[in-house]
Amino acid sequence: MKDRILIIDDDMAIRDGCCQVLSRSGSEVTESSTGAEGLEKMDRYEFDLVLLDLKLPDYHGLDLIRKIRDRDPGVPIVVITGYGTIQNAVEAMRLGANDFLPKPFEPDELRLIVGRNIAAHRLALENLYLKEELKRKEGEKRIVGGSTEMEALFEQVERVAPTDSTILITGESGTGKGLLAKFIHEHSSRRDYPFVSVDCSTLVSTLFESELFGHVKGAFTGAETNKIGKFELASGGTLFLDEIGNVSLELQAKLLKAVEEKEISRVGSHRITKVDVRIIAATNKNLRRAVERGTFRQDLFFRLNVVALRTPPLRARRGDIPELVRYFLEVFGKKYNRPRLAVTPAVLALFEEYRWPGNVRELENIMERLVIFAGGNIIDVDDLPLAGIRIGERLKRQSRGTSAGAAVDSPPEDLSLGLAEKRHILAVLEKTSWNRSEASRLLGIDRKTLRHKLRKWGME
Repeated sequence: MKDRILIIDDDMAIRDGCCQVLSRSGSEVTESSTGAEGLEKMDRYEFDLVLLDLKLPDYHGLDLIRKIRDRDPGVPIVVITGYGTIQNAVEAMRLGANDFLPKPFEPDELRLIVGRNIAAHRLALENLYLKEELKRKEGEKRIVGGSTEMEALFEQVERVAPTDSTILITGESGTGKGLLAKFIHEHSSRRDYPFVSVDCSTLVSTLFESELFGHVKGAFTGAETNKIGKFELASGGTLFLDEIGNVSLELQAKLLKAVEEKEISRVGSHRITKVDVRIIAATNKNLRRAVERGTFRQDLFFRLNVVALRTPPLRARRGDIPELVRYFLEVFGKKYNRPRLAVTPAVLALFEEYRWPGNVRELENIMERLVIFAGGNIIDVDDLPLAGIRIGERLKRQSRGTSAGAAVDSPPEDLSLGLAEKRHILAVLEKTSWNRSEASRLLGIDRKTLRHKLRKWGME
């Protein structure tokens, strides 16, 4: 995305020279010969830098700096001044200018000062983004799983991540849609720019526009300062719109305009700001049905659904449960200073039977409670009630069938012959205190076969 630069100078030769130099460097340059014209253009467009002459026919440069700062407190201002007015340049910097450029100047000097100030402005925006991230970030999480379902998902991700395509991620709550969005960003060409997440379900309609597009001072009661919105914070990077299905129809129209045109206006301002962001949206709702019911705009759905990805529920990837359990033991073991924890095969067997309506998030919460409440280093079935976990009772309810109105995705796996064999072998191992020779004798199989089955289940 090109840098947008505004030159305010009544000297046509200066304007033409600056315009030629900066345009050749890849910037988009707008010219104004008066202060009033420059302010009018600032009311309509957002700029990355202002080049300002202190001597104008209608404004003194120092007065103009104050008006520029009222419109955009963060935009870098570089004052153009003659050698005889260096004192004025110093006063200009006291009032809010960022730098000055004495006349006459060489093209390289102009490029250097402009580039330096734009880079500093971008760094300030990135620092603001990082501060917001650190407020809510307790620790990095990663996607865990090598099941067939996850391998198929990552094959799709590998193809789409390097592109700039808009992505819609669907899936049940707790399946890791946000983690997948962050993973896509980190494997894209935008990885060095911000990843900004917005939880649309937590935003009240009156603050939705302010949060996404920003606002200017005085735009509404309580708007005491200018605010940069999430679209601007994510410029150059990725904007993740989580729970997009919760946005009202009225706000969907405004969001559609921003997504389509890559332009926004802060609340209380008519100034247009160009934004360069990749959009990734996520929802646990069926947006096609929402379109049919008239609760979600069809044009916004098509704009978001360029590439569709679906995160599988945990019950469809039970083979990942042992690896997820080990991962959460490591994470929460470090957090609560319990580094040598493990779970028994009986606990894993229970976990693999359970349907996990809350998916990976439910498993994560259960593992955190177990790490906190388990008495020893080996977490067994007896530790589950101590942590307030009633999986055994839930399994009994599962065996009686799903509750009225609940969706049935697939036949219950606890009727399969393979799982019955696994339960029986684990029960015999528990009975023999994991004496493999004795267990093999009681089961009527050799130790090699038993070892093969345990390796297959990730329990060797």
